[in-house]
Amino acid sequence: MESTTAKAKAIVMDCNNVDKKLRQILDLTEDEAHFHMKQSAFLYHLAVQTMPKSHHCLSMRLTVEHFRSPLLDKDLLVAERYVNPALHHFVIFSNNILASSVVINSTVMLAKESGNQVFHVLTDGQNYFAMELWFSKNYYKEATIRVVNIEDLNLDTQDTPTLLDLSLPEEFRISFQSASKSPTTKLKTEYISVFGHLHFLLPEIFKNLKKVVVLDDDVVVQRDLSPLWSFDMEGKVNGAVQFCAVRLDRLKNYLAEKSFDRNSCTWLSGLNIVDLVRWRELDLTENYRRLLQDQQRGSREESLRAGLLPASLLTFQNLVYPLDGSWALSGLGHDYNIDSQAIRRAAVLHYNGNMKPWLELGIPKYKGYWKKFLKQEDQFMSECNVNP
Repeated sequence: MESTTAKAKAIVMDCNNVDKKLRQILDLTEDEAHFHMKQSAFLYHLAVQTMPKSHHCLSMRLTVEHFRSPLLDKDLLVAERYVNPALHHFVIFSNNILASSVVINSTVMLAKESGNQVFHVLTDGQNYFAMELWFSKNYYKEATIRVVNIEDLNLDTQDTPTLLDLSLPEEFRISFQSASKSPTTKLKTEYISVFGHLHFLLPEIFKNLKKVVVLDDDVVVQRDLSPLWSFDMEGKVNGAVQFCAVRLDRLKNYLAEKSFDRNSCTWLSGLNIVDLVRWRELDLTENYRRLLQDQQRGSREESLRAGLLPASLLTFQNLVYPLDGSWALSGLGHDYNIDSQAIRRAAVLHYNGNMKPWLELGIPKYKGYWKKFLKQEDQFMSECNVNP
């Protein structure tokens, strides 16, 4: 032992070499951690934006079956219901069969009278035939379901083809400082959901209707919605739940030099009452086109999405009829801390955010509210192993 100790003491250690070696190890470890973080973020984004394999299988099987099945002639009485302004008309923009099915099923199951409900599901050519077969095979009490291929719409508009593509409600991730004065307060993140481009053609798509209720395909209805049709909107166009946690002042970087009330609350899509008569009187579609063009000229990012948030918010400036907050509760697609009593009281649950209930990434404790309205008895559901 003495000999070994003596040899150890005789060896001179160069601290500079040890320091360099440790720094190399630290740099390599940080680089590896950074790589895995970027890879994780990419895979998460991919999982959010990509349709699950089982859902894709369901859509393909339904499409094939549609062309194998004999075509059914539409009853003329049913066709008349599509344009009858005395009925309660709901509009859903969707390319997701299961999501739109849950929206409709939850609405009719909680309705006191489903016989006066008409649902218009607007989708694209890729999903039209699967949607058409699904809603012809499945029944939703006494409600009428109409599936519309937007590529077949014969609209007399000046729009470029991009505006006539299927555009779902858009969600914008907003981070801001909480109102708390605590020095340890972290940034708060919310998702602002607004109308997509195609929503601004509603008066032209539904020329015979006076009022519609627009539902996003990531909502679940928990209460009868018929009282919405009796609201006096006091000359406003868009009945929506306002989101005062984010006022327009926080979005001034998006709104550029446009004049707006900085203290106005933003509004959310999800559940919206739209007065089409008043919309036509004010020609809001043309206002939206003009705002969108102005935003694109002043934006560095030359894309339709870049101008959507400001154009959508400013089009309805001073024209939003505020619904009571109990009508719609948002955040179930990103907020883990929503009060359970607030969930039970809400008429509509909105899964805005990345973690939709049909994805594996969905927040588990909120999935049950969505799954109980999912029709799982269809044969293709089991064959494609669809189990959200």
